[in-house]
Parts: sequence; C-alpha cells; structure tokens
Amino acid sequence: MASANFLGATSSLSHAGQRPPYLADQGKGLSSLNLSISSTLSRKLKLATDCLGVSATRGSSGGLSTRAFFFNKPKPNPSPPQTPKPSRVQELCLYEINERDRGSPAYLRLSQKSVNSLGDLVPFSNKLYTGDLQRRVGITAGICILIQHVPEKNGDRYEAIFSFYFGDYGHITVQGGYLTYEDTELAITGGSGIFEGVQGYVKLHQIVFPFKIFYTFYLKGIGDLPEDLTGKPVPPSPTVEPSPAAKACEPHATILNFTN
Repeated sequence: MASANFLGATSSLSHAGQRPPYLADQGKGLSSLNLSISSTLSRKLKLATDCLGVSATRGSSGGLSTRAFFFNKPKPNPSPPQTPKPSRVQELCLYEINERDRGSPAYLRLSQKSVNSLGDLVPFSNKLYTGDLQRRVGITAGICILIQHVPEKNGDRYEAIFSFYFGDYGHITVQGGYLTYEDTELAITGGSGIFEGVQGYVKLHQIVFPFKIFYTFYLKGIGDLPEDLTGKPVPPSPTVEPSPAAKACEPHATILNFTN
C-alpha cells in the first residue's frame, strides 16, 4: 500500500510538471560535480597552454579557440640585400709562351704504346704574358689527358684541366677540350683573388703547338680588371715575342709578385 502511495505521488508530481524531491537533489549533485570537473579541466588547460605557449581566446559564440606556437622562436633579422654580381662581360687576352726552360711539357706514356694513345698524361707549365706582350703576369700549370689520337690531323684530342696564375691578383681555372690542331673553347670553372666568383669561357687559339698559344677570356661576375692586365693585344702570329723587359722580368714589366 505504501508503494502504491509513493508511485501515485511520483506520478502526480510528474503530471504537474514538477520533479520529485529526491531527483532534484540528485540534479543538484550532478550540477556541482560538472562544475567541479569543468573547473579542474579549465585549470589543466590553462597550465598546458602556459607551458606550451598556447594563446587561448573565447569567441563570441562561447567556444574556445586556440593558437599554438609550440616553439615560439624569435624571427631572425632579415638578411641584408646582396649586391648583384656584375653582368658585364670583360675580355682578357693573354699569351702562353713555352720558352723551353721549364722542362715542359712532360709526356707520360701510361698506355705504354709507341704512338699517342688514350690515357697518356701531359703535365705542363709555361710562362704567361699580357696580350700586348709588355708584361709578365705569371704562369700556366695543369695537365692534359689524351683522349684520342687523330692521325689524319697529325694531332691529338685532350681533356685539359689547368690554371692561369696572376701573382697577388689570384688565378683562373679552366677545363675542357684541348685540340693540338685547331682552336677550342674551355669553360671557366672558378678563380681566386679578384677572380673569385668568375664565370665565362676562354677561346684557345693554337699558334705554334706547344710553344705559342693565344687566349681570349670572356669574363663576367667580377669587378673591373686592373689596367696592368689589359692593353691592346698584339695580333697572334708565329713570330710574336714578349718585349725584352717583360722577358727579363724587369720590375716595371711585371705585375706585383707575379707567379714564376
């Protein structure tokens, strides 16, 4: 009978739109529990955002939006603008002359054949003069690797790697095909001193192989060439010779600390 009375009371409260007292007490307890959990989560979230450098903002709709900067590194200072390399092409003319006083070239027959053959090596070093033949500027130094003997041309094809040394001015290094019977072009692969960062190529003109060779460089990416490396070139011919002063390496006919 008591159960029936309890059910009836509950039913009447439900129909009246009211909650039973014991349910109301449970609702209050759950609400307090939710508030406690929410407060704990909020504290943990704040702690996490403080540690990780997370900025949290609450939007107009009440939702929580976050922006994370996990590393939060300072922005580096912008690099100063780099000065562009000169794009102007400059010509430099030089004579390489073998005066038969350096033991050059040295022929190393690694092929062990009686005729020039693939693999033979030819180290060399010759004297270097300005195009007007008035100054001694340095030397060439490098090596040629024989690639092919060309009997119909009475000559050879080499792969050459060598440098032009200009005393305190630095040096230029080139590489490419080197033919004993015709003109060729070689790539400029680098340089030092005033030639640091140089680009371009060089035309190799065989006058009398291997004693007289005329070079015309086409240089870009560097500053203006010094006057003592330039001058009106003497037209190439088998009879050209350096001036007596340049050949004798007199001070006024050389560049500073020229390479010998």
